[in-house]
Amino acid sequence: MAKSVFYYHRCQFDVKDKYGDLKQRITELYHQHKGRYGYRRVTAALKQLDCHHNHKLIAKLMHDMKLSAKIRRQKYRSYKGQQGKIAKNYLKRQFHADKPNKRWLTDITEFKVGDDKLYLSPILDCYNNEIVSYTLSKRPTYDLVGKMLEDALAKTKACRDNKLMLHSDQGWHYQMRLFGQVLKQHGIKQSMSRKGNCLDNALMEGFFGTLKCETIYIEKPNSIEGLEKQIHEYIHYYNHERIQLKLKGLSPVKYRTQSLI
Repeated sequence: MAKSVFYYHRCQFDVKDKYGDLKQRITELYHQHKGRYGYRRVTAALKQLDCHHNHKLIAKLMHDMKLSAKIRRQKYRSYKGQQGKIAKNYLKRQFHADKPNKRWLTDITEFKVGDDKLYLSPILDCYNNEIVSYTLSKRPTYDLVGKMLEDALAKTKACRDNKLMLHSDQGWHYQMRLFGQVLKQHGIKQSMSRKGNCLDNALMEGFFGTLKCETIYIEKPNSIEGLEKQIHEYIHYYNHERIQLKLKGLSPVKYRTQSLI
């Protein structure tokens, strides 16, 4: 070995890693959010801490440290043919809303822990992707959807206009006469996806994917009770803390409250 090569490599041990502090911050953010953040959200979160770096650098450092966001999958289907009235697809994949409580999305998803099942029914606001209300049940009965709608209407009574639309798939819950009557009573326009077309409710499907990816695929629950607690904690985290790039790096609640100031 050449003498110069020996001394070059020996000197490298004394060179301080110029990204050492940044790597520490990235690691802390990654574990703080339980591996839910990829390099884009980590970059946005760092900017909120006045630590401005190019997203490509953050991606490279996370790759070097083997830190990557966890991933997703699975869906419960409530379609059982025509059980009642099928509404038209008025939403037509127009998922953008210029103010809160103008376009709501809803659906049901299933979780399994051993032989037990748990069903989640939320309402998502297209304005800021906020979960307006949700219910959990061990059985996918009508009450799962009825209670969710009741809670959402009570929560938004003071700030709702008369042009609200609620979009869902063609699940039997949403075809029921009682469900339609409640919507009509509150002046809400009902919209449904076309049969067998999940893309018509893609924003809601995306939330379910994110939810499962960032909960049960990271920390697998041992019981239904543990899963319920996990979902309650996550939805609060999702609404109040989890930043979204499309919301200018804010959480859904912060985006809504800032827009009203």
